[in-house]
Amino acid sequence: MKTFEELGIAPEILQAIQELGYENPTPVQEEVIPYLLQGKNTDLIALAQTGTGKTAAFGLPILQDIDKKIKQPQALVLCPTRELCLQIAGDLTDYSKYINDLKILPVYGGSSIESQIRTLKKGVHIVVATPGRLIDLINRKTVKLDAIRNVIMDEADEMLNMGFSESIDAILAEVPKEKNTLLFSATMPKEIARITKKYMKEAVEITIGSKNEGAKNVKHIYYMVHARDKYLALKRVADYYPNIYGIIFCRTRKET
Repeated sequence: MKTFEELGIAPEILQAIQELGYENPTPVQEEVIPYLLQGKNTDLIALAQTGTGKTAAFGLPILQDIDKKIKQPQALVLCPTRELCLQIAGDLTDYSKYINDLKILPVYGGSSIESQIRTLKKGVHIVVATPGRLIDLINRKTVKLDAIRNVIMDEADEMLNMGFSESIDAILAEVPKEKNTLLFSATMPKEIARITKKYMKEAVEITIGSKNEGAKNVKHIYYMVHARDKYLALKRVADYYPNIYGIIFCRTRKET
């Protein structure tokens, strides 16, 4: 197993990730980082489960590729939810702790678009975005994507499941043809194959584990109930497992 230093990570980034407790690369990081550090025209499909270290796998190399003199977005990370958007932006900020004047902006719905526009006007280097809000900014002509060198689609299968296929098409039509397209996904449905065929050229595929397999330490159980009964069903589950720890995902703010 190689170290992060042996993979080619720059000293200022190396110092930051060591302070975060990163010791040795995960399998996806060991495979992806050297490939992305090779240079231009690198299209890559990486199939790996959530929690395998994908953010550092694409984040560390793209941080090293930023030219801070150019006050425009040079890397674009697309992800399905505001929570993941904030998480990725936070991780990239942590990794770049010792890179002065590097600007990273999370762009997502449910927060002030005027504030995001003001930050874009001041100049940012990396944009982490949910598709819907980015389309809004594109339509308002307040974000320029003509300096993008790396496009990363994280949890691409989830973005497609949530109905962002047309938005992704519209966004990818706005970025330069000469760029690196990096697609990270847990599964490889037909819709992702369509995107890779349309927007990627001779992409290298890296698979960690078996393609389309679920996480081995996760057991899936579901209950079919009427909508009106879901809170009672949830209460019954919580009563049956009094020491339960969990996260509940809801569709709307009101429901949450």
